[in-house]
Formats: sequence, structure tokens, C-alpha cells
Amino acid sequence: MTQDLFRQDARLRQTGATITAAGPQGIVLDRTVFYPLGGGQAGDTGWLLLADGQRLAIADTRKGKDAEGRPTAAICHVPSSGQDDLLALCIAGTPVTAEIDWERRHRLMRFHTTTHLLCHLVALPVNGCSITADAARLDFHTDQPLDKEALSAGIARLVGAALPVSVGEITEAELDANPALVKSMSVSPPRGTGAVRTIRIGAGELIDLQPCGGTHVANTAEIGAVVVTKIEKKGAMARRVVLGFAA
Repeated sequence: MTQDLFRQDARLRQTGATITAAGPQGIVLDRTVFYPLGGGQAGDTGWLLLADGQRLAIADTRKGKDAEGRPTAAICHVPSSGQDDLLALCIAGTPVTAEIDWERRHRLMRFHTTTHLLCHLVALPVNGCSITADAARLDFHTDQPLDKEALSAGIARLVGAALPVSVGEITEAELDANPALVKSMSVSPPRGTGAVRTIRIGAGELIDLQPCGGTHVANTAEIGAVVVTKIEKKGAMARRVVLGFAA
């Protein structure tokens, strides 16, 4: 099991850790600040710093899988190719410092929070999501046209309002009683612990509240200039809204 420090503090950039396993899926640590691919958000990149100062580059982060392909509680740090000499030093019990590429992570956080603002502006079910460091998209289940300029203006208004973004949790029973909190048609919140992590935007006035395991900024003002770059018709009941950073 890997302790996922990013769940409560997305601003942690590094942590001391110990390697618990290393294999074809990557390097597993006892604790990490690296977010694994999931919920539409790309996995983190960065470095594992060895005690002698050498740096192992990490190209991706994924959730571990068992022999049947089912997710486990391990988080796997996937090394970049061409580092065989360093990988030979990465054995169980080795202490390291896990350090994310913060600039890239922060871009992911800004985009991810913007997708939640989109869910407020377009109150329709979501049937697909992708969040990378360069662009993000949401696929809305609708046959109605969406206005690119109006959505960009709506995002700018919510960013300018400097709304707080907070992490919380609800019980699985509370989620069952409020199924509309789940905006995605394709991804269900993880269950089994009795509690479900949530992201709330807004203080007095609630702008958005939904289950989410991703990383987010602390205030919408931190998002900066994000705009809708295009809207695509992807099917009879699918409209894709693509986000990008303003030039």
C-alpha cells in the first residue's frame, strides 16, 4: 500500500519515502506525492532522488494492478527509459526523495479545477474527460449547441470571483441519497471505505460539489487565464468542450 499524500495537500512537491517494490509496473514507495493516472487526470512526472544525489527520472505514474488486472493500493512510479544503472540501485528498502515536476502538476491542477467550473456552467451529465498539462476536455451528454465565447466568459467570471476550493468528504450513504452529485456517466467514485472524497467550490454560494480524487488549486483565482479553445460535435448526443491556456 502507498500512502497518497496528495489527497489532502495537492501542494506538496516532495517527500521522503522508502522503496517497497520495483518491477515491470514501476517503482512502488511507501508514501508519495505523485498522482497516478485516474479520473481523467494524467499521472505525474518528476524524479526519485537517491541518497547519493543521483536522480531517477519518472515519466508517468499509474495505479498498481494485480495478476487479474484489478487495481491495488500501490502507486507505481514508471521510470523513463535508458536508466538501467540507476534502476539497479532501486531495490526494496532503499530510501529516496520523491519530487514531482511542480510546474506540470500545477497546470494539471488549474485545468482540473476549471473542468469543475464547466460542470457548473453546463449543468449536464459528463460522458468523458481528459486532463493533460497542455489541454483539457469534457464531453457533455447533449444534442444542444454550446457557445464557446459564453463559456469562456463564464470561466473568467468564476476565476475572477476568487472562490475557495476545498477538500471534504461525505459518507457513501450520503452519496447514495444524493446521486446527482456524480456528474460523470462513465466514472464512479471509489467505494469500500465508507467515505467519499469531495471537492467543493464556493463558500457561501455553492458553485460545485462533486466526488473527485484529483488535484486542485486552493482558489479559483489561481487558475489564471483559461479559455474554451473549441467545441466539437462528437456524436448525436455528445458535445466536446476543449480548454486551453490563453495566449
